[in-house]
Amino acid sequence: MKTLRRLIYSDVIASVAFVTLGFLALFFFFDFVEELPDIGRGVPGAYTLAHALAAVALLVPNHLYELLPITVLIGTIFVMARLAQNSEYTILRTSGLGPARALRVLLTLGLGFTLLTFAIGDYLAPWADRSAQLLKSRQVGGITVGQTGAWIKERQGERSVTVNVAALAPDGSMRGVRVFEFNAQGALVAQIHAARGRFEGSDAWLLEDAHIRRFPARDSSAPATMPATTPAATAATAATVPTPRDGLAQEQLAQYRWATSVTAEMVSVALLKPQRMGTIDLFQYIRHLQANGQTSQRYEIEFWRKVFYPLSCLVMVVMALPFAYLHFRSTTIATLVFGGVLMGISFFLLNNVFGYIGNLRNWQPWLAAAVPGLLYSLLSLGAFGWLVLRR
Repeated sequence: MKTLRRLIYSDVIASVAFVTLGFLALFFFFDFVEELPDIGRGVPGAYTLAHALAAVALLVPNHLYELLPITVLIGTIFVMARLAQNSEYTILRTSGLGPARALRVLLTLGLGFTLLTFAIGDYLAPWADRSAQLLKSRQVGGITVGQTGAWIKERQGERSVTVNVAALAPDGSMRGVRVFEFNAQGALVAQIHAARGRFEGSDAWLLEDAHIRRFPARDSSAPATMPATTPAATAATAATVPTPRDGLAQEQLAQYRWATSVTAEMVSVALLKPQRMGTIDLFQYIRHLQANGQTSQRYEIEFWRKVFYPLSCLVMVVMALPFAYLHFRSTTIATLVFGGVLMGISFFLLNNVFGYIGNLRNWQPWLAAAVPGLLYSLLSLGAFGWLVLRR
């Protein structure tokens, strides 16, 4: 049995590695072509060809994470179909490799690919993507989103705070920081504008060139709801700013330490794509959103996708096993591999589509993330039962 496992494992790993390298080379070429217009931007000659190649190389782990279930399916189909075509699998069956044992062998191999996918998606890919963003921002410009940047809410006792960060600078600091502080009734009590800011640990920001406006104390005995953190809501509150004779106090400071629990990871999440984050970072950000009364549907779906996506490698190896029981009188390996490519692409598309549908239709996040895997699991088990057990 050890010899059988060594034979199947070595062939499948070699095939998956070959298919993965082919796809990664293709994506590397596409990413490099996309980076070509940015060469020479920023400071004259700052973003060079070497920088573009480095930035594209740092995107490889994220592509590897997305491609592994598909390449596992294609590589395993190729090995199983080749063993069947050469009648090697027939010999293995007469040697005691029954359907249940073959399924157990492939599931063990799929578990290894699952752990590899989880490690890449949770640790290597987020780090590499942040490094790529930082490398490009150093040479070209800061990281920003939309016209107004990132908006984040936070509760501080009875008061609530709305923070706006225009962009992340190349050195990891923040540009264009605005802080709006509201009392329990939702009335604006303080406003801070700072040209720059940087993170000081996990409990404070150091704001530079800060302009602080403190409005007259107002009755905070009656509770009030949090205002919306949108540019329109900000403009509405700014229109109610009192004049100096109403008791407005203004202060201009070179540096101001502002206590907050909003971390660098939370700001990065608001400015970058959630699928580029680790599972733990996503979970912490979801808890922050829920604690501050903000919707977290999009991030919860992405969290559960990060949980279920590596398990799709198990589904793919089960889906590939029935190909070892096919007859090759009129079908070639190329046709079967092409079918595997189509199934892998359809799984990838379905996984993304259900994420968007779940967000629009307000489905349970775990259900929107798990449905594609469940559908393909039923499909693979159905094919296994029909081709292997009944025939």
